[in-house]
Amino acid sequence: MNPPPPVAIRPSERFDIPGASRDAKSPSANSSAPYAAPDESVLLAELCEGIGLTCVFQPILDFRTSEIAGYEGLVRGPAGTSIHSPMALFAAGRRHGLIGPLELACRRAVLRGFVEQDLPERLFLNIGPVTRAQPGGGVIESLGLDETFAMLQSLRLAPERVVLELTEHAPTLDLASTRASLTAYRALGFEVALDDMGEGYASLRLWSELRPDYIKIDRHFVDGIDTDTLKLQFVRSMRQIAETSGTRVIAEGIEHAEELQVVRDLGIFLGQGYFIARPEAQPQRAITANVQDVVNERRAYVHQQPSQLGSGNVTLERIAAYVEPASPDTRSEDVVARFESDPALEVLPVVERDRAVGLIGRASLIGRFARPFTRELYGRKPCSAVMEPRPLTFDKSARMEDLSRMIAEGASRQITAGFIVTDQGRYFGVAQGHALMRHITDMQLDAARYANPLTLLPGNVPIDDYMDRMIGERQSFHACYVDLDNFKPFNDMFGYRRGDDLIQLVARVLMAVRNPERDFLGHIGGDDFLILFRSPDWEARCREALTRFGEAVTEYFHPDQIAAGGFEAEDRRGMVIFHPITSLSIGVVAVTPESFPSHVEVSAAAADAKKMAKRALGNSLFIERRRAHR
Repeated sequence: MNPPPPVAIRPSERFDIPGASRDAKSPSANSSAPYAAPDESVLLAELCEGIGLTCVFQPILDFRTSEIAGYEGLVRGPAGTSIHSPMALFAAGRRHGLIGPLELACRRAVLRGFVEQDLPERLFLNIGPVTRAQPGGGVIESLGLDETFAMLQSLRLAPERVVLELTEHAPTLDLASTRASLTAYRALGFEVALDDMGEGYASLRLWSELRPDYIKIDRHFVDGIDTDTLKLQFVRSMRQIAETSGTRVIAEGIEHAEELQVVRDLGIFLGQGYFIARPEAQPQRAITANVQDVVNERRAYVHQQPSQLGSGNVTLERIAAYVEPASPDTRSEDVVARFESDPALEVLPVVERDRAVGLIGRASLIGRFARPFTRELYGRKPCSAVMEPRPLTFDKSARMEDLSRMIAEGASRQITAGFIVTDQGRYFGVAQGHALMRHITDMQLDAARYANPLTLLPGNVPIDDYMDRMIGERQSFHACYVDLDNFKPFNDMFGYRRGDDLIQLVARVLMAVRNPERDFLGHIGGDDFLILFRSPDWEARCREALTRFGEAVTEYFHPDQIAAGGFEAEDRRGMVIFHPITSLSIGVVAVTPESFPSHVEVSAAAADAKKMAKRALGNSLFIERRRAHR
């Protein structure tokens, strides 16, 4: 396929993107600039020829697999000069009218460095405007994608391994023409990333118009996310939009272990930053043991409300099946014969010294050998010539919930076809696509079975599973048993439909006061709820729930009943008695490591605390302050 023609960007609507780095951004073209040194133009001219540019690469980590998913390519000017930093470098390029040649030189240097080092996975290539003088005067700008495609061809680098990374600094970008250009290049295999998401006011529009494959959340929102609730909510919202649009999210600027854990538990699975690895001329090809420990740590700072997959404790080990692997030197025709003799075999692992080095899929291999002369050409060659050399790989401890989310957000085209399962890096088995999808479907049905049909909140089984998971992880939390007072007389007086409305009111109140990233809310049944607080201000949230309910419940009674403080209704013996306005009682028990062996004891203690709360009139809170022991 021939590369599409370049699409112009209107000169008045510049897309100012430094082609080399995001750790220092270029100033606008009309910013004041210091007087240039006399030799600066000569130095820039040499850089435009590729002389003196230095490339560094920063790894991007996939938290699910603990593997490097790609590298962002960055450039630096000559060390010891005034244009060593990317910001100074590109500012100088604009001053001297060399921004176009400099941009292309940076791309060429990054691409060459990536290929020469034979770095694995994808290259995230920063691209900015390429400015050219027109014969009749004036300038025209494009993204220079035709030149970039030619560079890839000369280096024999597949477009599928390159992600074109655009920054969002220019809200006046000609979106229609840029979208058309990027669409054409996507057809060649390129993917597109949008940088610094959230930094400028045009972020969401660019996201909507360009529909990138990746977005990079600006480091501002990642910095301190473990202590800043507002930043956490911003990032959570961006992740939710990404799920809807099929976009993968990369968190930039991860500099602390706590930040990595929070973004991971928000459902963001790609990240980069100094904590993971710094940009280096010869970058890391694997993460350090320290980073691995943090990725593996399950004592998360942010706990999401469990998804439709129940407890979330089911791992890949349950569906992994051992398949006798092929060795790299097994003849291709023998592999074909094996697929033909075993119709149930979908993928065949290729293993060398207990390490998976490749994967062969039935459909791709049989399709290839169906072509004329392919069997003659490849039949006696080793299967390493036809295998996928970088198979998708997960440890057997990977959670099914995480894989389900990957499928939902389109994070991998390979996952439903089958993949390698390892045990601490050694070949363990394979998981085939149909088995994975069947198991996920079963888990979704189980989750629906155990949800309360009235409120759709998790029911008893997921509540108990979640408590046991928290206890097993030695997490501290407060278990709050919530119950309505005088609910049966209300139900008898006003009818079951109105009673259901009142139960749903309680659910709305509790959902409003809990932090969905830290607190778990379940519906035990009837008018009983359980909320497990990890929020440090749990007591204030409980009292807010009582206030909210007290204000809202008045709408369920006649003004005369509100004035009287209650209503008359028959009791179980048929006698008409006075019942106070329906109120809410909350009993609380603190759960600390080793204070309770399981959910059974927690539930019993919380129920006792609830009984104490119900002894008081009106909306009431009882906190069990006696220390519980095993």
